[in-house]
Formats: sequence, C-alpha cells, structure tokens
Amino acid sequence: QVQLVESGGGLVQAGGSLRLSCAASGRTFSSYVTAWFRQAPGNEREFVAGIRYNGATPNYADSVKGRFTISRDNAKNTVNLQMNSLKPEDTAVYSCAARLGYYGGNFDARDFDSWGQGTQVTVSS
Repeated sequence: QVQLVESGGGLVQAGGSLRLSCAASGRTFSSYVTAWFRQAPGNEREFVAGIRYNGATPNYADSVKGRFTISRDNAKNTVNLQMNSLKPEDTAVYSCAARLGYYGGNFDARDFDSWGQGTQVTVSS
C-alpha cells in the first residue's frame, strides 16, 4: 500500500474552481493506478475520475466530464484534480485512492486498497 494525503478542498461559489492534490509516499508511485472518489452526506461513495499508470486516457464520471481534469506527476508523486464550473451538487468529501499494477476494471472503489483521509469540497449556490 501507499500513503495518500489530500489537500486543496474548501468553500467556493457555484461556477468557481478548486484544485485538489494528492501526495503519495513511496518510490513506486508510477506503478499505481490512481483515482478520485467523492461521498456526499447520505449518499454512497461515487467515482469521479481515474488515471492509469501507463498514461492511458483518463476516465471520468459523466457528471464531471468537461469540467474536471485529472492529472498525475510521477516525478513528484502527486495526482491532481482540477475542478472547474463547480455546482452545488459537487459538494462532497473527495478522496484519492490508489492500487498497484495493471488495472482493467471500471474504477470500482472496492478495487482500491490505499485511501487518503479525504478533503471537504463545499459549493454554495
């Protein structure tokens, strides 16, 4: 497993932007598949965006396509989530997750074994 620490959450008005970062420990981060998930009160955790270690095209939930961008910097052991045109329904605790090695799945949260503590994102109307 790898240790993950998120940062960058906060309060923003609808239409605004936030950039989340996830810093990972360890020297083999480039071999990890990484993703962002979110969970709003009373809702189940849902996939937001994911990026595989081999540089394949990122995956996005339909609800964030065109607004969110996931990127990773293997040299700095970070994965970022740029969130633009935020909506009140984007309010949630956002967590980054990682798993080692090849992954051909659909970014199901149950497939990830390393998780950060989460960071709160609140979008006001």
